[in-house]
Amino acid sequence: MRRMALPGVAVAIVIGLMWAAPRHRTAAPRLHISPAQLAADGYDTAMIAIEGVSPESPRVTVEPAHAATVEEVAAANAGFQARIRAGVMPGEFRVRVEFPGVSAATASLSAALQVSDAASDGTPDFLRLDDAADRRAFRQWFAFLAEAQYFQDAGQRPAEINDCAALIRYAYREALRAHDGAWATSARLPFIPGIPAVAKYQYPYTALGANLFRVQPGAFQRGDESGSFAQFADAKTLQLRSTFFVSRDTERAEPGDLLFFRQDQEHMPFHSMIYIGKSTVEKSAARYVVYHTGPDDTGPGEIRRPSIEELRRFPDADWRPVPDNPRFLGVYRWNILRPIS
Repeated sequence: MRRMALPGVAVAIVIGLMWAAPRHRTAAPRLHISPAQLAADGYDTAMIAIEGVSPESPRVTVEPAHAATVEEVAAANAGFQARIRAGVMPGEFRVRVEFPGVSAATASLSAALQVSDAASDGTPDFLRLDDAADRRAFRQWFAFLAEAQYFQDAGQRPAEINDCAALIRYAYREALRAHDGAWATSARLPFIPGIPAVAKYQYPYTALGANLFRVQPGAFQRGDESGSFAQFADAKTLQLRSTFFVSRDTERAEPGDLLFFRQDQEHMPFHSMIYIGKSTVEKSAARYVVYHTGPDDTGPGEIRRPSIEELRRFPDADWRPVPDNPRFLGVYRWNILRPIS
């Protein structure tokens, strides 16, 4: 039997080992953070000085992604600096800094729960939309999402929308989400409008998680984040715990406000409607409200969209949104939109 020649194989093995050996990487950049703890209020910022090891701008990311936002990365005297804006989730998070071909550097930061409630209405200030652009974005998304369900085929609507409060909860929650491609696919809406997103935070990435609606009385205090909010709230609870009174005159209503009624009924005495204003879906000069009738003995109910003028002339005077109707409780606005001086 002839012996096999191995030199070529040996050379290949040596070359393979050379390529498999770890390549030398430049030492990770040095990071200097100030401050290392932020308030989880959606606005507090920290600056990270990055001692440059490369002329290229670094990639700066936050882990977990929704704990904070990288607002700016810019050149500085000794390299680069990055501004990190806190989210509204308390806890530890990391900032990761990477240059091409250089070992990554990480720094740990923390965000502290904020328990302030400037209005003493039970809604923590970290949930309030202080920025005018955020308030406008929320109103537009909330009104659109509610009205879009009127135009949606009943079989395509979320199964959860089965009464007036359910439509409100759905539109409120989804208005605060990230409206990306995956969301658009799952929402099955007739179209997606070009409305900016709320920038301060996105559902469910807050200290409350999925529990958006206040269900207990009193001002917000430490511990409420784990027991005083829920995913479910009926119309009465929404009126009492998550909104504030504006007026009994619908001329003062703004898109996204709520109209509440209290009827003399044993079953579901509290009812609510969403004020849309001008349609978000079609061209019309009329001002609309949208609401779900709720189930009754004849069926599961339906979504209706009368104009304010039609509602003021409604055959049953108990449903007219006018000041002299004692059943009409008035126009209410979400606590997260309450102006705080």
